[in-house]
Amino acid sequence: MGRVFTWLGIGLLHVLSYLPYGIVARFGEALGSLLYRIPSRRKRIVQTNLRLCFPEKSEAEREALARETFRMVLRSFAERGIFWCGSDAQVRRWVQIDDQANLPALHGTPHIVVALHLAGVEAGAIRVTQYLGDHAIPGHSLYTTQSNRLFDAHMKRWRGRFGGNMIARTQNTRDVVRLIRKGEVMQLIADMDFGARESVFVPFFGVPAASLAAVSRLARLTGAKVIFSYTEMLPDYQGYCVHLLPPEADVPTDDVVSDTRRMNAFFESVIAPRITEYYWVHKRFKTRPEGEPGVY
Repeated sequence: MGRVFTWLGIGLLHVLSYLPYGIVARFGEALGSLLYRIPSRRKRIVQTNLRLCFPEKSEAEREALARETFRMVLRSFAERGIFWCGSDAQVRRWVQIDDQANLPALHGTPHIVVALHLAGVEAGAIRVTQYLGDHAIPGHSLYTTQSNRLFDAHMKRWRGRFGGNMIARTQNTRDVVRLIRKGEVMQLIADMDFGARESVFVPFFGVPAASLAAVSRLARLTGAKVIFSYTEMLPDYQGYCVHLLPPEADVPTDDVVSDTRRMNAFFESVIAPRITEYYWVHKRFKTRPEGEPGVY
């Protein structure tokens, strides 16, 4: 039955790719509103994250944020039908590029593009790969392998269909280092909890969070510039704009904790104006500092 449901999901994504963007986005929002009415583990995770990160807000305010978060997350899932299965022209139409980093000019020099899980994360990553292809620049993205092998194979193909090379996080680090040193673009989404072994504890909206130290370590090891990036949801169902900011002058340093704190500060600055676009559905505080109880 698992394979049947996987194929049904794959089929739905292809169907959505043929529908107008506005209809797909509204369908996702409506589905999110419906699912929020049903008690679920993900709903509790969202509520817990918002309570921890925004204690100054009232319970009613956090409940409204949680409800809208579900709408935005489900919208982004529905839109993947377009960004994973739609045409080259569709992706260009619905995702703008704001390249303040001037990626083509950086080709041949080590650099890392660091992003976070906003609703447009898939749209932005695919559009950057497409943009790089326009300039004949190889692009690579680190990704987390899915437990469903059938879906994982399709997802890897969809994400790399414009020439992007998908690299599993479990792959040999030496391969990643080699590609960065060659000056090829490496996209890394770095805002999740990958456990204490790969992380350092630094604040995320005032809460100690296991935060990925790989950005600082890879940048120091390869001499890479760090480019922060985020994908903004445009109003009135106009799609997205992926912003590639100028290279960070102060990252990396000799202090991994300081670098990782700077990265989280960037994430906070991007999330604060658009709280409900963030993927609060993730267990951002799953790993706790020694001696502290779990929050989920």
